[in-house]
Amino acid sequence: MTANLTGARTGTAVAAVPTPARPVARVVLEVVKFGIVGGSGVLVNFLVFNLLLHGLGRPAMIATVLASCIAMATNFIGFRYFAYRDRARRTRRQIALFFVFSGLGVVMESGLFWIGYHGLGLHGPLASNAVKALSIVLASAFRFLVYRTWVFQQDARRAA
Repeated sequence: MTANLTGARTGTAVAAVPTPARPVARVVLEVVKFGIVGGSGVLVNFLVFNLLLHGLGRPAMIATVLASCIAMATNFIGFRYFAYRDRARRTRRQIALFFVFSGLGVVMESGLFWIGYHGLGLHGPLASNAVKALSIVLASAFRFLVYRTWVFQQDARRAA
């Protein structure tokens, strides 16, 4: 004697569980890859920031801008050769757009950092790192949208 645990009557078809749509899975994978590259960039950003500000005593705004710029350069390599390697081939336009939009991200990140560090007086090591983290998160949302939309555009031939 066998037991039917599916709740379906014997001899009837059981509805298949719907699988996620292919475009959704593609975006999820893209977000994961963006997160891996972005996470390594954040690590570089924090290491350089803390070395300059808390280790070498450089001014906070110089530390945050330099750290962001160094992270931006390392991120380009990761995005180009890992996260978006399936996108259109490298061109001067792509490189220029990456650095223009990354520069805007640095401006956003630095402005947000300035508000927290100077405007709200969050100067200590823990507070300055919390402000830095929040500014990175907000600027990264902007970067994700512009990188996938304009910088590393999907090649129409490969998308089909």
